[in-house]
Amino acid sequence: GTPVNIGEAVGVIAAQSIGEPGTQLTMRTFHIGGTAQVAEQSFYESTNTGTVKLAGGNTVIAPDGELICLSRNLQMSVQVDGKDRETYKPPYGARLKVRDGEKVKRGQRLAEWDPYSVPIITEVGGKIRFEDLVENFSVREEADEATGISNRVVIDWRTSTKGSDLRPAMAVLDADGAYMRISNGGEARYLLPVGAILSVGDGDEIKPGEVIARMSTEGAKTRDITGGLPRVAELFEARRPKDCAVIAEMDGRVEFGRDYKNKRRIKITPEDGGEAVEFLIPKGKHIAVHDGDVIRRGEYLIDGNPDPHDILRILGIEALAEFLVDEIQEVYRLQGVPINDKHIETIVRQMLQKGEILEPGDTGLLKGDHLDMTDVNEENAKAQARGGRPAITQPVLLGITKASLQTRSFISAASFQETTRVLTEASVQGKTDTLEGLKENVIVGRLIPAGTGSYLRNLQRIATKRDEALSASREEAMEPLPEIIAVDAEAEKVEG
Repeated sequence: GTPVNIGEAVGVIAAQSIGEPGTQLTMRTFHIGGTAQVAEQSFYESTNTGTVKLAGGNTVIAPDGELICLSRNLQMSVQVDGKDRETYKPPYGARLKVRDGEKVKRGQRLAEWDPYSVPIITEVGGKIRFEDLVENFSVREEADEATGISNRVVIDWRTSTKGSDLRPAMAVLDADGAYMRISNGGEARYLLPVGAILSVGDGDEIKPGEVIARMSTEGAKTRDITGGLPRVAELFEARRPKDCAVIAEMDGRVEFGRDYKNKRRIKITPEDGGEAVEFLIPKGKHIAVHDGDVIRRGEYLIDGNPDPHDILRILGIEALAEFLVDEIQEVYRLQGVPINDKHIETIVRQMLQKGEILEPGDTGLLKGDHLDMTDVNEENAKAQARGGRPAITQPVLLGITKASLQTRSFISAASFQETTRVLTEASVQGKTDTLEGLKENVIVGRLIPAGTGSYLRNLQRIATKRDEALSASREEAMEPLPEIIAVDAEAEKVEG
């Protein structure tokens, strides 16, 4: 792309580039009902000829001899001449078609999985024992409407008073009736979420790698597929999704703590022995990790739509910007509308213009204040020039409505919404508006500082500076008149 000229109204261009295709979104969402999903991906194929490398994660060999992925952090890469050319993260329960160190050809299938259900797979073999699976309280026979086949399904046990303390699970026992141990040292006990379909019966003998239960992804992945404008508005307004994903805040090992009445406690303990972080998760939600799993920062404990505020807090500005751009583009792509990323990025930049003061340092700022990052940077520069410590800030994400009301210009904010409140606050704080933006200049009837107006404004600025410099140099050059001449001049004035 070509570099933009100074004085170009990029904000207006960005807003129009996003708003204009929005007219197409409103028209078409009626047709698709907001849930048009493209065919789900169900396999990975190699795009290079090379060697497979498996790193991290846990696998088990299924009865038919195939490797099955038992964790969410298994990394599969294809190396060419010792360098990674492509990297994949197979989902939990994926069947790996290749082994570590195996040579693969281009187009060869590496892994495949069922995109419409999430399995619960046993890592060890033994005898199944049902725990707290009480008929009609926590489990019920249900017939599938489409196929007519009846399945045993875990139902919401918390609704009845008798069943509120149940913890439906399946345990794998050895010949002596003791719990089998899995690779991370925990007991082979698998908790079952609401909606899980049982694949084995009580007392069945099972082998490692067998599926003991499965959940249909409609239940497991409550991913909001709101289409069209409502989704774009939700993202730009930075709203918290209803059933949002829970994101791990640090790297560490997962431990399941003691349960509360209707909450399940998950603890993440860092490997380096730091302080553990606890999460309380409603019972009956499908937890995407198992006791003893090693989890990385930013991975999901519960599937769902992530909260943009969590992404900013845990993963930082770059990850948030990438998430917002991808999610907004996804909506437009569904309608076949091409928009350049830079327009969305311009608006995301405005959403991230504020920062919260964590530590004021040697500046005159107050802890906990939300300020414009340009103001903070100015204060920091002054403090550092004096040899002081700069303030430490963290970025704050604002929805576009809130961001518009918190601009530096009160005239611009008052013309948008909540006029009386904005003007009252501005008058109480004795604010001055330097008329730097477009709206405030239009309102007071001046030439806008964009396009040719920006050149004129720059020329005015240069002219003012020159005038000041000239008058200063003139004053210096003028020598004071000798006193006699001054007196004579005064006498002449009086006579005249």
